[in-house]
Amino acid sequence: MEKILITLNTGEKKEFPLNTTYYEISKGFNLEKNILGVKINNEILSLNDKATNDALVTFVDLNDLSGSKIYKSGLEFIFEVALKKTFKDLDITYQHSVPKGFLGEVEGNHVITQEDLLKIKNEMAKLVSEDIPFRKLNIKKKEAIDFYKKMGELEKAENVRNISDKVVTLYELLGFYNYYYSEMPYSTGSITKYEIVYLGRNRLIFVIPSNRTKGILPEYVHYDNIINSFLVGKNWLETLKMQYINSINNTIGNGKIKDFIKSCELVFNINISKVADDVTNNRNIKFILIAGPSSSGKTTTTKRLSSYLMAKGYDPVKISIDDYFLDRVDTPKDEFGNYDFECLTAIDLDLFNRDLQKLLNNEEINMPTYNFISGKKEYNDNYIKLKENSIILIEGLHALNDDLLPGIDKKYKYKVYLSPFIPLNIDRHNYISTIDLRLIRRIIRDNRTRGYDINKTIHNWQKVRDGEERNIFPYIHQADTIINTALPYEVGVEKVYVEPLLRSINVESIYYEEAKRLLNFLKTFFPIPGEYVNKDSILREFIGGNDD
Repeated sequence: MEKILITLNTGEKKEFPLNTTYYEISKGFNLEKNILGVKINNEILSLNDKATNDALVTFVDLNDLSGSKIYKSGLEFIFEVALKKTFKDLDITYQHSVPKGFLGEVEGNHVITQEDLLKIKNEMAKLVSEDIPFRKLNIKKKEAIDFYKKMGELEKAENVRNISDKVVTLYELLGFYNYYYSEMPYSTGSITKYEIVYLGRNRLIFVIPSNRTKGILPEYVHYDNIINSFLVGKNWLETLKMQYINSINNTIGNGKIKDFIKSCELVFNINISKVADDVTNNRNIKFILIAGPSSSGKTTTTKRLSSYLMAKGYDPVKISIDDYFLDRVDTPKDEFGNYDFECLTAIDLDLFNRDLQKLLNNEEINMPTYNFISGKKEYNDNYIKLKENSIILIEGLHALNDDLLPGIDKKYKYKVYLSPFIPLNIDRHNYISTIDLRLIRRIIRDNRTRGYDINKTIHNWQKVRDGEERNIFPYIHQADTIINTALPYEVGVEKVYVEPLLRSINVESIYYEEAKRLLNFLKTFFPIPGEYVNKDSILREFIGGNDD
């Protein structure tokens, strides 16, 4: 019998028969049950796949980003099967990510109760305890299209039709078939940690462990304002019958995408106009504090809000918190000895509050500009003095944190949280991740404005996200309003700019798997020419070409 040599990343080596599954190989190395996939040549494979030659392998679990995605897919499939086994006429639509989890909605002619959910959970527990393998199937494109048509999942049939792949991967569990844009765990027994919170009206929050929580199930925190913001956008798209990407693709195909783009831009402007109305209706407000994670569109949104406030008779004064960074030599360092630019104490809080107090006292200040190359504040005669109708817009990472302006009464503050909650699904079981959308935006902008190699952007991304977890997300509930900065059509535009960058990552890069995953996600979207985008669109902040 022909043998192959498998070497773990730890250096341990063993021989196995040719075509042994990676699941059996993991057992041969006596690895833990929590193994979710395997990485070979910077590419993630299923444990169902078979080893065909000598290889250096790394087995991944929940402490790995790829492992986290595999775990999530496994949980989604288990819930779907448990739901249909318990209530055969019901289905689940997975709709959007929330901090530490994701939102789903049960569909059908039955409103579930807590007792119903308990039955479903019991069925899930049974599936997990039986440790049933997920069966991986590679089927011909036409067969996949016919299957989805037969199941009534027409949007999936259209998606398969629109891609160039000749073979489609599906997974099977107890006679149910699906695909979740990632590999699947080897068996149901891997999915042991999760929480399902019932919000009422058939809406569920799935709380899951991840690499960011070090594999520990996090405590659920309810973000009602995030969910409501997403649902507003979702309801609008459903009214237009545009809830799936195949509808956008059809609109591109029939030549009506420009009209849809105009509608999306108008909705975004209406949302900003509502914030201006809120401020106008409360004359106590002196500060509008605008925060959002990386690539949420803070710069454009702040400018646009300023324009609306000017139209209502205000004199908007824009201040960026970043201009008040401490000089780099004084910046605090993290536990690894690196400068921590994400923490609140990286800001010169004394100077920041002193300048704001002077403005409130009707004094003039010379506002600094931070030079990110030299790492120092510079003074370029940027003198500011408030007028009677002035209102201050403060934009930055820490704008929602009350410790930023401890001496200012909350009645003078209006807090705005920004994030691109794109209310568009690929299909009923696969939504567009807010994190992926922001990463794609950042890749394009970093390459255009900073000349960053895409590997550097992806390398920095996890550290950026760590800062967001610490410095933004804990304060979302303090926001007076949320502005959804996603444009439902934008991925088609971004595809044109980001695909060449993703394809430039070669297999030797440790980020090859992430690039491959994003390319796999993008292949369903038809491209949209950048020239169709309005010159003042928030999307121009990333792809360029605005009037500024």
